[in-house]
Amino acid sequence: MKSESESYTFPALQALLDTGVTPSRLKAFVDTQTFPLVSTGQVTFVWIGDAQKVSLLRWIHGGVDQSVFTQVPDTPLWLLSMDVTDGGRFEYKLCIHHADNEHWILDPLNKNTAGDPYGENSVCKTFGYAQPEWSKPQNAPTGSIHELLVTSEVFEETRQEQVYLPAGYIEDVPLPLLVIHDGADFVTYADLATSLDNLIHTGAIPPVVVALVQTKDRMGEYARGRRHARYLVSELLPALESRYALSDKVQQRVLLGASLGAVAALSTVFRYPGVFGGAVLQSGSFILDDKKLQGRPHPVFRQVARLVRAFRRAPEMPNFRAFVTTGELEGLASENRALAQLLEEGDVDVQFKSAWDGHHWHNWRDQLRDGLTWVLRPDD
Repeated sequence: MKSESESYTFPALQALLDTGVTPSRLKAFVDTQTFPLVSTGQVTFVWIGDAQKVSLLRWIHGGVDQSVFTQVPDTPLWLLSMDVTDGGRFEYKLCIHHADNEHWILDPLNKNTAGDPYGENSVCKTFGYAQPEWSKPQNAPTGSIHELLVTSEVFEETRQEQVYLPAGYIEDVPLPLLVIHDGADFVTYADLATSLDNLIHTGAIPPVVVALVQTKDRMGEYARGRRHARYLVSELLPALESRYALSDKVQQRVLLGASLGAVAALSTVFRYPGVFGGAVLQSGSFILDDKKLQGRPHPVFRQVARLVRAFRRAPEMPNFRAFVTTGELEGLASENRALAQLLEEGDVDVQFKSAWDGHHWHNWRDQLRDGLTWVLRPDD
């Protein structure tokens, strides 16, 4: 954080501090600026109000990072500047401290937010970042989403899945199949339907049938892997084949998952080689270095570590395409790099990409086009 005597990159803020923070000047400053203030390699956050302490909370590097604002003396103005990487983004909340309590709030000066199953976060977009145009509404013909009930002996229940069908779907024309873990969440939080509509309409990817798989027990089902993989191959896949025309080419049957969903996708590829020919693995919760288990006490990570050890012991890896992506601000960024290298050493057709972002749905959205075009590209 800059001290009171230091100058700021942002002329309007520096002018306010130089001339004195009066109520009218502060209002004029707020009315004419976009927050947070962004320049090359730096952002400055602004909060106005009465508090004992103000902090910015980011969910990065596997924990909660807390950065403390500095109050401009004798004013309600609080400031926090930090160095950042251009072309990236991260999500955050403000923590406002009063006496013995604290409140987590969205940044009231920042209109940019992103949702996840736990609620909304404010979004900081660093210099040069822009949401991909292909993930915004573009007046492309829209696909449709339908319910698919799957009777599961594996889980002893009827599962309510969903299926996306592309615009102009013809029942007797075989199409590639994409199975997305947490698919309904991808629709809600990662602009999936809009992205698919646009990518199909522009020809970036072929028309595709998309199974949107959802579970109430991600931690148990995805991390253990065995029952989930059996469900996908022996129950979901036959249900899809009985209802829709699907390509019988292995390379045109693809799994996609983020976080633990990536673990479930890779586990399925290894347990049933030759069924799926592609996998998009986003921010996978993989543990390749057993030393990192010491900082990951939750039992789910031990389950995942056992799966990875089994992959390494396999005499050979399945023949498939893999797209591996991570956020540089994630706690397991290095593990995803190591996974991509492990797969490449096993002669898997791999592409790896990273972004200056965290473990967030919009990060996964932003990587969708590159991932899908990689695994669904025509055979050479």
